[in-house]
Formats: sequence, C-alpha cells, structure tokens
Amino acid sequence: MVDIEKANAYVVERFMEARPVATTMAKALDIVPGMHDNMLLHAGPPVTWERMSGPMKGAMIGALLFEGKAKKADEAVKILESGKIEFSPCHDHMCTGPMAGVITPSQLVYVVENQTHGIKCFGNLNEGRGKVLRMGAYSDDVIEKLKWMEAVLGPTLKAALEASGGIDIRAILSKALHMGDDGHNRLDAASVLFTTQLAPFIVRTAKDTATAAEVIKFLGDNALSILNPVMAGCKTMTAAGEDVEGSTVVTVMTRNGTDWGIRVSGTGKQWFTAPSPMVKSLYFPGFSEKDACPDIGDSVITETAGIGGFAMATAPALVTFIGGVPKDAINTTMDMYEITTAEHKQFTIPFLDFRGTPTGVDIRKVVEKQITPRVNTGVAHKDPGVGQVGAGVVSAPMKVFEDALLAFADKYGYN
Repeated sequence: MVDIEKANAYVVERFMEARPVATTMAKALDIVPGMHDNMLLHAGPPVTWERMSGPMKGAMIGALLFEGKAKKADEAVKILESGKIEFSPCHDHMCTGPMAGVITPSQLVYVVENQTHGIKCFGNLNEGRGKVLRMGAYSDDVIEKLKWMEAVLGPTLKAALEASGGIDIRAILSKALHMGDDGHNRLDAASVLFTTQLAPFIVRTAKDTATAAEVIKFLGDNALSILNPVMAGCKTMTAAGEDVEGSTVVTVMTRNGTDWGIRVSGTGKQWFTAPSPMVKSLYFPGFSEKDACPDIGDSVITETAGIGGFAMATAPALVTFIGGVPKDAINTTMDMYEITTAEHKQFTIPFLDFRGTPTGVDIRKVVEKQITPRVNTGVAHKDPGVGQVGAGVVSAPMKVFEDALLAFADKYGYN
C-alpha cells in the first residue's frame, strides 16, 4: 500500500516552496504548449460548443472577432459550429484564465516561472471589471480594448517586466494578505504593489511618456490587474505537486459555467466533473439570480493553492462585495482547515495570530467531513454578450470529490 500521508506532505511542501515570478509577456502561439492557429483555450474541464454556457459562447465569438477570423457574430458562430476550431482547457496547456478564460493564439500572455522547480505557466491580460470578453461580452468596444491591449499594454508590460528582472508574485501575495486582500476576489493591495513595482520600469522602457501614463493609469484603475499573473503563479505552485503516486491532494479545481472539474495528484490528468452550481451572490442593480450563469472560471486555482476563499479571514471587507458579515469570512477559513493537509508557510492570516492559510485540499477529508471547498467569485450573465452581473460565494459540488476518491481507491487497490 502507498503511504498517503507521506505523499500528501510531499505535495503540499512543493506547493509551499514554489516561488512564482512574472518574467515577461509572449504571444500565446509562440509559447503555450500545444497551441495552434485554430485552437481556442477556455476555462474549466473539457466542453463542446453545444454544451458551452452563454458567457463561454460569447467569449468564443469575441475571440474569433479579435483574431480576425470573423467580421460579425453570426459568421463567428458558423465557424464555431463547423468543427474547424479546437476547444481545449487552459489547464491542459499550463495556462489559466478567469471566468470564460478564453486565450487566443495571437494574444500576449504573462510568462510566470516557478523558480524553485523550473515550471512555467501562462495567463492572459486582465481587461478590468464590467463588460469584458471573459464575461462573454463581444461588442465593438470590447474588441477595441483587446486590440489596444495587444498593441500597447502587452508590449509595454513585456519590456517593463524584462527590465525589472521579474516580479515576485509570491512575495506580493504574502504582503497583500496582511493588507486586506484574499488573493482572488479582493486584490486591491496586490494590484497596487504590482503597479508600484512595475511603474519605474514602465516609465523607463515605454515608447513615450503618454504611453507610460496610459498603461500605469490602466493598471492603477483596475483592482484586478494582478489577478491573471496570480492565477498563473498559483498554477505553477500546484503543478509542482502533480502526478505524485499515492497523493489525495487536489492539484486543479476549475469550472466552465457548465461543469465543475478537479484533478488529484495521485490520479494524474483524469478529470472528475459534476454540474457547475449557482453562486450565492450579491447582484448589481437591475440583475438577479435568474440572470446568472452557473459558476465559471479557472480562478479557483487560487483556492487550490491555499488563498482566495481559503484566506477570506484576511479580507473581511470583501463581504461588502460578495455578501455576508465579516464573521462569515473567518468562519469560511476555519471550515477550510477541516479539509486541508497543511498550513501555508508563506501565506499567513493576521486575524488568526498569523496562522498559515489552509492548503492542500484532501479528497478524503472532503468526503469524510462532508465539507466542500468554498470559493468567492464573480458572476457572469447567462446570456452571451452581456457581462458581469454580480459576485458571491459558491461551494464545490461533493460529487467530484466522491468520484475522485472512488477512482483513487480503485487505482491503489483499496476496493
């Protein structure tokens, strides 16, 4: 029999010792493993066009408009229905993307390297809040912003990142957790720290002062500017713990608006999926639950790595955005200690006497305690082209953990 406890301790130690650093930007087609001209990456486990949620379909339409493969939405839909485009999960290509998570071949992506283990992962640029591609919007102004990001924002950040020698994502997160962030839905402090560290290099390397001012303002106005490199950084952490014989620690959690999926270290690349649940949300004025898409996005990789909803006790102000009272944030973190393997050595919680965040979801504990991971997240409109309608908290479906545990037991002869 395998030594599960030893395997799990090894996995979470690799999670915790990983040091992700954002080093540069590169064209997805040139650097993402397996990417080709007719591939679109998406959040969550595998999904076909027919089963895609509204915002996922909207983002796919926008992706083809951005790539110039279609001039109008109806033309894009015909191409997407034709089978000419390959849809593939970001996680299968060492990538992550928030909400719909669509990454196209010509988009510039962050290159984030886990410098402890030599693992590179990739994440797209963040568009800000509201009516954006990742929420399924594809109007002319959405595409225009993406074009500006391709032509101005991305190249400017690439030059600045390279001139800086790299931005240490783990160090920023460690500090931001002591400044009221959770590392997922509240990244106000981390985004300021990110912008502050990059600003001198943006000024030094931008083609002119107007461009430097425009880019710094865009980063400064977007409280989620660091979300995408944080997600890629968390992916480099959890990827360091993949494929460890006998481990019951979860290495991927993700959702696509149709299905919620996980992977477990000891069962390799096998997906375990269940229908994606609805988010318990605070809605923007004019919207309600009837407008909402089920849970969507790769951003739950933050919880997989031990922050986000698992670190909600560091971010009591977050409840003003997602609902509840500050005590709820602390209770969420305390519950997550019940289903995890370790307390993080780098990410600590001031309100809990600097206790490490709960890290390394153990499928055995989830099933035994009947407590599933809790995630704080944005909510997209169920129809393509609309955008974000709220934010809230969601619990993962128990079925994925039960199925994973059964598969683990079968693989290792516990049946």
